[in-house]
Amino acid sequence: MDLERGEILCLLGPSGCGKTTMLRLIAGFETPDAGTIHIGDRPVYGPGANVSPDKRRVGMVFQEGALFPHLTVAQNVAFGLGKGRRRKAQVAEALRLVNLEGYDARYPHQLSGGQQQRVALARALAPEPDLILMDEPFSSLDTGLRSQLRAEVRAILKEREATVVCVTHDQEEAMQIGDRIAVMNEGRIEQLGSPESIFHSPDNRFTAEFFGKADFLPAWQDGDRLACEVGSAPWPTFWPSPWPERKVLQVMVRPDCMDIIPDPTGDSVVASREFLGAFHMYTVELPSGQQVQVIKSHVEHVENGSRVRVFLREGHRILPFIDGQIFFDALAYRAESDAGMR
Repeated sequence: MDLERGEILCLLGPSGCGKTTMLRLIAGFETPDAGTIHIGDRPVYGPGANVSPDKRRVGMVFQEGALFPHLTVAQNVAFGLGKGRRRKAQVAEALRLVNLEGYDARYPHQLSGGQQQRVALARALAPEPDLILMDEPFSSLDTGLRSQLRAEVRAILKEREATVVCVTHDQEEAMQIGDRIAVMNEGRIEQLGSPESIFHSPDNRFTAEFFGKADFLPAWQDGDRLACEVGSAPWPTFWPSPWPERKVLQVMVRPDCMDIIPDPTGDSVVASREFLGAFHMYTVELPSGQQVQVIKSHVEHVENGSRVRVFLREGHRILPFIDGQIFFDALAYRAESDAGMR
């Protein structure tokens, strides 16, 4: 795993997959069993190197802020700074960055949860570290404040051109904050890339199902078409034909890939509907008995039990998976199939 200077990388995955352990290894709180860790051009762990945490030039932002309750905002931010002449200026600049000028004499209990997290960020930024590590810094905040603070924190980090590794299990948070995302599972990175590339081209079924909602449908060769229950696309010219029976072929569809239209002669049935504010999420049972999720605007209401037709939305694709892994030339497949989806 490599980061560019000034990049924000989110570690995303289920509880217990190793995200926080990765952070602790980088910070020096845990010792790796093997491998090397470099921060900038400096090896901090590896053959002949094991730099202590306080000398790694790493700033930490913890889940609960971890502010000292008996210290003022200014004293919290100054913690860890040297005693030199720049100390006061560094504190003032850090508080300016997080929009907390004038709060320097307050104590943590006099601040809101969002303000406390911004003080924690200011404390991490003040020493001008080479790397900032953030461990689910917004998880203790309510939903509205969390979204607002995420946008503010990203803007602050980008203004400072900070290099950041942020741990989260929230997909929306990872997409909002991260320049790139590392999807983790059982101690391994399943995929590393931009939010768009991971969402639209997941490497495997785990990533597809964890990073957004996804359904997988059996697929087959139908003449010159790659077909499934909800639509078809041209059979890729670079695939074998006929298709080897020993290779299990599936296609991935996301809720926004499909649409439904009420039709008394339709061969699918609405099993349930979930209200999501601006949208409804419909669970639809296909003729095979398999269910898929379809999202529609809240102004389009379809009753439970209604018979419907299911079809692919214009411009959306069915993405092929072979034995649970995305086909190795999915980019070529998508380019070739764009003109022939139905």
